[in-house]
Amino acid sequence: MTASHDVTALLKDWQGGKREALDELLPMIYAELRQMARSYLHRERVGHTLQSTALVNEAFMKLIDQDRVDWQNRAHFFALAATIMRRILVDHSRRRNREKRGDGAIKVTWSERIEQAQENEFDALVLDDALQALEKLDERQAQIVSLRFFAGLSVEECATVLSVSDRTIKREWRMARAWLHRYLSAGIT
Repeated sequence: MTASHDVTALLKDWQGGKREALDELLPMIYAELRQMARSYLHRERVGHTLQSTALVNEAFMKLIDQDRVDWQNRAHFFALAATIMRRILVDHSRRRNREKRGDGAIKVTWSERIEQAQENEFDALVLDDALQALEKLDERQAQIVSLRFFAGLSVEECATVLSVSDRTIKREWRMARAWLHRYLSAGIT
């Protein structure tokens, strides 16, 4: 059985009430969650105070509290993990901004290709505002951005999570990137 199937089976067992499945699942997913957290924080502004271990731990605590989730597979788990990490970063940024009372300008650098974002600095609040605006226009495109950009899922994994074809994901991913580029380039925040 592959690691993906192992994770899926353990998620199902955990969902079914087998507490020991969570103990077996944690080592299998922790490294990937930590890599996701590092990726998020690498793209954050310089001097961000949240550490990857703290982000992983907080996200994991929220994930294990999810008792109403019908875990579909590994990709579904990591998609939810990415969403939770994004919310944690947004909440952290909001707290920081409240404490500073708006001190300093928000800087967002955006490239033509969202895949290269790890080289660019971004503010979680600005990107979250953009995704919320996109979600009002097209909820699925916003989901695709979250899955691809934050969870790092492949086109195929996104298609599985959203129950659509690979071609649909590719088309809507291109449209979402273009819309986000225009939105962020215009400075609409």
